[in-house]
Amino acid sequence: MDGQRILLVEDEKNVAEVIMQGLEEDGYKVLHAKKYEDALHTLQNNPIDLVILDVLLPEMNGLDICKNFRVLGYTDLPILMVTALGSPENVVLGLDSGADDYLSKPFKLIELKARVRTLIRRKQEITKQVQSVEKRVFRYKFLQIDDYKKIAYADGQELNLTSTEYRLLLLFIQSPQKVFERSELLDKVWGINFDIGSNVVDVYVNYLRKKIEKVTPIKAIQTVIGMGYVLKIEN
Repeated sequence: MDGQRILLVEDEKNVAEVIMQGLEEDGYKVLHAKKYEDALHTLQNNPIDLVILDVLLPEMNGLDICKNFRVLGYTDLPILMVTALGSPENVVLGLDSGADDYLSKPFKLIELKARVRTLIRRKQEITKQVQSVEKRVFRYKFLQIDDYKKIAYADGQELNLTSTEYRLLLLFIQSPQKVFERSELLDKVWGINFDIGSNVVDVYVNYLRKKIEKVTPIKAIQTVIGMGYVLKIEN
């Protein structure tokens, strides 16, 4: 764990102390902030490997903080959102705000640690891939992704995709004509390996379809009733 730093944004003293003690026992260095200004200052002045972000915070809530971090360019920084608001609707709100994972209070420390390890490991794997591969370009019919520059194209026109839409299209274009079940998409795009009881997959597939179909009327992502979705473009 040497060198791995976690930014904890939590205003409840007792909760913060328990999380900090548990993570520091595992060798992480935990930097604590209670509100947005302090969290941003810490992020700008320290190498941070992961953010644990509470939703219910004073002055600015965690959803808006997460959005601001992404807008400011911290697009690859893993963010784990924690909150007492654990309904499926709030899970979707957290993910839509740019969070990589969502943990409902009350939670067991062992579960928090597992989520932290998973997110940091995923970041390390992505970093290794970027360092080891100079350029990765994927093509299928009129779609193309330059995964080195993180840009997607349809008929040569750049698509203005969110990070989630990009990951979704990248997964499809790496395995065209493969039918992906919703559970597999949740796992591979959102990193969620359980049913969150919402239509977040359907919503994002719809977003992606609309952006592609602004460029060309040809249908690219097909619905396979009762199964899931497939990237399949008929000649």
